[in-house]
Amino acid sequence: MSDFSKEEQAKFGREVSIRIGQNIRVLRESKGITQTELANRIYSDRQYLYKIEKAKVGISIIKLAIIAKALDVPMEELVKMD
Repeated sequence: MSDFSKEEQAKFGREVSIRIGQNIRVLRESKGITQTELANRIYSDRQYLYKIEKAKVGISIIKLAIIAKALDVPMEELVKMD
């Protein structure tokens, strides 16, 4: 197993954040839920959810689990990379 350089770690982290945000948005839209509605379900504001979906902020594992529950999907659906 090779070590990730700091640059590789940063790039990978960005790719993961982008994919998670995309997955949340796609699942949210497929269920006909607005950003405001989902934000209310997870006790956050709409701007925070927007920033998650656009990968402008990181997301904790706890918040990820809360979003999965609010969307009624397994957490794996939010983190899948394919």
